[in-house]
Amino acid sequence: MNDSPRANARTIVCNGRTVEIARMTPTMAGDLARFVATLPTHDLLFLTRDISHPKVIAAWMEAIEEGRVTSLVARSGAEVVGCTAIVTRELSWSRHVGELRVLVAPALRGHGLGRQLIQACFMQALELGLQKLCVQMTVDQRAAITVFEEIGFRAEALLHKHVKDRDGRLHDLALLSHDVAAVNATLDAFGISDVFDPAPQGAP
Repeated sequence: MNDSPRANARTIVCNGRTVEIARMTPTMAGDLARFVATLPTHDLLFLTRDISHPKVIAAWMEAIEEGRVTSLVARSGAEVVGCTAIVTRELSWSRHVGELRVLVAPALRGHGLGRQLIQACFMQALELGLQKLCVQMTVDQRAAITVFEEIGFRAEALLHKHVKDRDGRLHDLALLSHDVAAVNATLDAFGISDVFDPAPQGAP
């Protein structure tokens, strides 16, 4: 098995820009911090911790190094334009469940990058032996919810007034999940069973 971060990397074309999707490494803290600084604060509310804080990003990099988090990074040239994380808890009763997080630069939303990242995470979930993927977001993030639902995620719970933003406003949080055992069928239905093929290809 090739452990290089560029092993199985794939290149897509998104909104006229060439984007490479590859595994994130613990050395990318600075690049990730610069990317997070470009995101609207509201986009970060679905995360369990505020990743705009350097200590949280440092903890993320440490978790990658220790194998508690599996992440992908999307780059257009030197610029990070998207990332993912699958969080697992080996000592939990829910160790078969992965918590999925996906962030995409505003300029590339609606152009297929988010879908490509989610599909790549499906493959990682299979490699990790997970049985279920869960994702959460505020209910007003309708575009993101639609992308997940089109890929096969289904609403599982609604947590009322579950997060508070920096201005003190409360927001409801939607929880969606996907049965990883059905991932292969989903990928085949979308014609993307080679989703992490290293050969370059265009975004759908």
